[in-house]
Amino acid sequence: MSAKTLLNSLLRYKASVDDELLDALSALGEEARSDAFHSALRVLNHAHLVDRIFAANLQRLGHSYTASWSSQAPSLVQLASDIRDTDRWYVDYNARMTPDEMEEVVDFTFTDGGAGRMSREEMLAHVVTHAGYHRGEVGRLLPDIESTAMRDVFAGYLHRADPARRQ
Repeated sequence: MSAKTLLNSLLRYKASVDDELLDALSALGEEARSDAFHSALRVLNHAHLVDRIFAANLQRLGHSYTASWSSQAPSLVQLASDIRDTDRWYVDYNARMTPDEMEEVVDFTFTDGGAGRMSREEMLAHVVTHAGYHRGEVGRLLPDIESTAMRDVFAGYLHRADPARRQ
């Protein structure tokens, strides 16, 4: 299996489980929107900001982000829309990449001003693993969503996406 094929599956997985988590958060009633809920939104916003920063880095574009964290998060409706748009961008971006482009090393600057250098494959892998870490953090902050949204395992996604794998 090529890195591109694997990253394609991982990015689709990320989009799928992000979608499940966002739906579960949306299903929580207003009475459940506690301090932990707002902390969860800040965590998801951080993961999203990192996704946007690396999208710019992958394209060798500048960006206006001066930090990867914000004390305030947008509304769940806005954040969910932004995350879903960004997830689609990553799936489409990966689909367009050639093997040589995937291996190309890109220089960039972190939001703290430090220099960075990674291949596009490494950046895409970072986006997937970073988001997974923070989805887990949200699950710890909001254990009530665990039964509906925390089927966040790659093997489970592969079998849901391709039920023939279970036969």
